[in-house]
Amino acid sequence: MLASLVLFLLFLQFAYQSLNGDDPSHYSIEVVATYPHSEAAFTQGLVYHDGLFYEGTGRYGRSSLRITEESTGHVIEQVDLPHEYFGEGITILDGLVYQVTWKENTGFVYSVDDLTQVQSFTYSGEGWGLTHDGASLILSNGSSTLSFLDPETFQVMRTVDVNYNDTSVPDLNELEYVDGVVYANVWKTDQIVMIDPVDGAVIGWIDLYGIEEHLDSTEGINVLNGIAYNTETGRLLVTGKLWPNVFEIELVPE
Repeated sequence: MLASLVLFLLFLQFAYQSLNGDDPSHYSIEVVATYPHSEAAFTQGLVYHDGLFYEGTGRYGRSSLRITEESTGHVIEQVDLPHEYFGEGITILDGLVYQVTWKENTGFVYSVDDLTQVQSFTYSGEGWGLTHDGASLILSNGSSTLSFLDPETFQVMRTVDVNYNDTSVPDLNELEYVDGVVYANVWKTDQIVMIDPVDGAVIGWIDLYGIEEHLDSTEGINVLNGIAYNTETGRLLVTGKLWPNVFEIELVPE
């Protein structure tokens, strides 16, 4: 409850400063394309790669890594995690798919082509979101901290505290790195926060309020979670846990 209140107050402050010209990086969104998505997928990680969606799903006994077709949502390849693992964020780097788990301190590495597991690794703390900047894996753990890991040794090289006006921004979840900016879902909100990975400073917010109105159905849906990037269109793709759709969105400066 306290974390939610902090986030609400931070967003109000950010919106106020944006309206007064202190910070232009406040965006609403326009849905420009809609794609099917499995309503059974408890989305924890989403990547768009070579015209396909790679998705990590969660829940004990139901966690998976899958490749799906964009236009149909058809599952092309799927690997199910052992029942004792709760799957979390994923990212693709140098032909490998990396996947972390929630409380099991264990990650897995797969071939990007057929999801053959080639390695496992360990790390400290919880795993939530995962992305990369080309050199480091970037991991969130549900707090305001982002950890930068060596993709070969998986050692933490550095951390940053994500903050706005010296106030930490908690509940960082799924991640995507685009052109020097980390985008993060903020758990249990309709907000995506834009982060400078050098120092953790918040440089923008994306407000997705009302996006649920575009869903084919809202029955049984969970929170907004899942950010991918289409390099061809230059647009973000977003979804949620148990959502029937993935949306391609255009950012609209406020």
